[in-house]
Amino acid sequence: AIAIAEGLTAGEIAGAGLIIGVIFLALGCCGSMNWLQNRIPLSVIRGVQAGLALILLRTSFGFLQSDPLYAGISVAVVVIFFIAALRWKINDVSALVVLAIGIGAGILTAGLPHFSMIPMPALVIPGTSDLVYAGIYLVPPQFPLTLTNAILATSLLSLDLFKTNVPPDRLSRTIGIMNLVSVPFGGFPMCHGAGGLAAQHRFGARTGGANVIAGIIFLGFAFFFASSQSLALIPLGVFGGLLIFAAVELAKHSAKTDSYLVTGAIAALTILANITVAFVVGLALAYVLRWRKEQLDRPKK
Repeated sequence: AIAIAEGLTAGEIAGAGLIIGVIFLALGCCGSMNWLQNRIPLSVIRGVQAGLALILLRTSFGFLQSDPLYAGISVAVVVIFFIAALRWKINDVSALVVLAIGIGAGILTAGLPHFSMIPMPALVIPGTSDLVYAGIYLVPPQFPLTLTNAILATSLLSLDLFKTNVPPDRLSRTIGIMNLVSVPFGGFPMCHGAGGLAAQHRFGARTGGANVIAGIIFLGFAFFFASSQSLALIPLGVFGGLLIFAAVELAKHSAKTDSYLVTGAIAALTILANITVAFVVGLALAYVLRWRKEQLDRPKK
């Protein structure tokens, strides 16, 4: 969104991705993320999850308003499959059904997307000015978002959903590697995310095979249906309906906190300001409350 709004050049985007990649690869290799996780209170990370849930919910409402018909269909399909899964123990494939309905509706109204192959990616090497601009204006606001959402919140959510500990350092290293590999060939800077993980789990993804299948589908669209018409094929209401349930899934786990005051404050500030401000204020509040509790628990002489 920043790249579009600010009219950034390919070199500036590549510069930001490369700097982010180097930073998080280095931090992950030296154990910094695990060290940070052990010093950030649980309520703060849960607050980040709650704030992301509210962001997803706000985004879904925008899609609902723009396309209420398909949003209603999307919600109805998910609810039907949810009830059926509880009653008859069937697999919940509601997301696939909803997407199929959306694609079918798009083809009926706009026709088949035009077949158009993308050109081979060209190597993008940022210049010194690109790296300086990215280091000053692009990386600093992105760093806390990646730290909180893509690493700390995702690591904790992985433990909630799969009962498997995915160390923050591993997430940091993979973020670094995928940026260093893809960005020089025109890829956008990318990271993990608790919202995406919650959505995938909610709609049935349980193994790495789900990511492989999704990757193949995305590559197919990118290679053979690269026109803007293809991107607009699925009605926005379809995504609005799915995002509601992804937000609920994420919010459900954010409630497993040891301080509703801290978690709630971070969630509210995420909407009112941004996730960076929310994280800093929430972290300070958590430490103040911990200090106050220690003072009250200290035996009086």
